Amino acid sequence: MLGMTRPKIYLHWTATGYQWCQPNHYHTIVAGDGAIIRMHDYNIDLTQHTYKRNSNSIALACACMGSSDPWQMPPQPIQLEAMCKEVARILQLWGWTEKEITISNIMTHAEAASNRDGRIMHENYGPVAWGGDGQRWDLMCLVRGGKDDGGDVLRGMISQHFADQQAGSGSSSISPDHPLLGSRAGTMTARESTLNVLIDSKGTTWAKAGDLLRLDDLPFIWDSEKRRILIGSATITPLYVDDQVSTTSGFPTFELTLQGALAPVILVGVIHDSKAYCRVLEFADELGISTTFNPFKLHDIKGG
Repeated sequence: MLGMTRPKIYLHWTATGYQWCQPNHYHTIVAGDGAIIRMHDYNIDLTQHTYKRNSNSIALACACMGSSDPWQMPPQPIQLEAMCKEVARILQLWGWTEKEITISNIMTHAEAASNRDGRIMHENYGPVAWGGDGQRWDLMCLVRGGKDDGGDVLRGMISQHFADQQAGSGSSSISPDHPLLGSRAGTMTARESTLNVLIDSKGTTWAKAGDLLRLDDLPFIWDSEKRRILIGSATITPLYVDDQVSTTSGFPTFELTLQGALAPVILVGVIHDSKAYCRVLEFADELGISTTFNPFKLHDIKGG
């Protein structure tokens, strides 16, 4: 993960509307409804999220506080819960322990701007109440007029989610919410070949991500440690629509990611029987693959 030393995690708000979502600023953005929108892989550095703290670190942000009176658009409880649950999931993947959930490793932007971890990284540009010039006060407090303990509250929430996930990780049974629980096997036509698929209880068609990538000769590597598929092709241009699977769903997921400097996440799929599955139509829409229906068929990449 990033560097040899423990990476840092910085928590932000975007000072935008609830649906704002732009790449290159944060690794993950949490929309106003709590949806997790992964913009970049957690294994790469971004350059714009936290002044002089961008190296060997990741940033998550709640899309909110965008009004002329920011507290007319505050962080929603569902956003804060989703962000903390996502951080807990990251810590599980990194192999951290609960005792490492400290201000030294996980900070709000308000705390980072004020060097509240005790490292003097830069001038204090944090909240005026903490001796700064007030440029950044992200998540200093979580409600209008609230205490300036936002970081402590969020780390407490992260610790609780971490403990819950640790307790659940010992169970080998499939989650009752898993979309492929009780699915049935089937086939469909894809580029004049037969593709094996699973059809869930809602009638949605799923296929192994590797099988879908091989149809168009797209080179890829499976990273089992980080549960992600890296696509090596430079010829595709994904649309980056909202993921239909959430990484905070409670069941194992994987990420389909482009190789490259910013490693953008294309979509999130699920792990089922130790295999990586994604929704066939979502995959086709993302990669510009033409489809027809009745029956459902995959054709060529549009324009290719």
